[in-house]
Amino acid sequence: MSKRTAAKKIKPVPSARVKTDTKTTKTEHNSTATTARQWQLLTQLERSRWRGTHHIHEQLRLSGFDVSLRTIQRDLNALSSRFPIEKNNANPQGWRWKEDAPVQSLPHMSLSQAVAFNMVEANLAQLLPPAILEELFPWFDLARRQLKDSKVAHTWLDRVRIEPATQPLIAPKICRKCKDAIYEAIFYGRQITASYTRRNRDNAGVYALNPLAIVQRGVVIYVLATRVDDAEALIRTFALHRFTAVTVEDIDAVIPADFDLSSYLDGGGMGFVHPLFRDRPDRGKDTKVKLVFNGGAGSSLTESRLSEDQEVIEDEDNNTQTITATVNLTSQLVWWLRGFGKKLSHIEPEILAQAVHQDDSRL
Repeated sequence: MSKRTAAKKIKPVPSARVKTDTKTTKTEHNSTATTARQWQLLTQLERSRWRGTHHIHEQLRLSGFDVSLRTIQRDLNALSSRFPIEKNNANPQGWRWKEDAPVQSLPHMSLSQAVAFNMVEANLAQLLPPAILEELFPWFDLARRQLKDSKVAHTWLDRVRIEPATQPLIAPKICRKCKDAIYEAIFYGRQITASYTRRNRDNAGVYALNPLAIVQRGVVIYVLATRVDDAEALIRTFALHRFTAVTVEDIDAVIPADFDLSSYLDGGGMGFVHPLFRDRPDRGKDTKVKLVFNGGAGSSLTESRLSEDQEVIEDEDNNTQTITATVNLTSQLVWWLRGFGKKLSHIEPEILAQAVHQDDSRL
């Protein structure tokens, strides 16, 4: 076979095929660019504020999208048929996410939302069950990324704090696995088997528990639970940091039929009721109190009220404030009233006055 004959058998790629591939590649490139542009366009919209098309156009140009204002307008009209966005009748026209737009529709997080998630992560994460906390991690991460390059948001965060109303204390160390297991048990309504060291004890005891609720008091987190072997189903309090091992059982927890966390706490659970009030039939719940303050010491209560039915009587001649309100007689109330010292000149009922003045060397 001659070299000339062999050369004839080599078939070149048809020019039409080359043109077709080039056209396909170009189309795919244009489609990708359009998707990127429209996605960036959606991130410019907010739920609570109208964004004008000229502003959106300028922001896209700054992001590297060299398109006309008319293209932006066409994009917005096309996207409105698939996404919950709306326009107004202003001139120039404005666009925004609809008020009822599902959160999963939003491709970004506003600065105010990012700040809110940042504060939730900093202050409430330890109270959230792992099942919920894990679902929030992407939102926390998105909030951090949203705030990372925002000088305004960082400045705002540096000027906001949540400070306790009492003496700040360092929270005790908690076994992370124990906490996660207990939160999981409460979330799914399961019994637990736990190793727990009681106060002033060296050795841990093993308990089978029906966990009922989580209550944070100051920096200490408590678990309310009943013992499985307790026929009376007495609700007991366990400090979360004293658990050393916890196993979640595949057994439904037995919840007392009449258990309600709010009622339990209002009724004096966890020692919230002062000892002087425990013998009262109502245990100090919903008690009408009368407090007389000297020199405007009770002025703050005119803004932060003790109760919805609170009434204030100003006596300018005697420079006093008389405040009446319906409250629960708790240990917190007693210690709070003691903080006013001699600026609190009169207290009713008498049993509350006794509790406030008892063992108070300042009076």
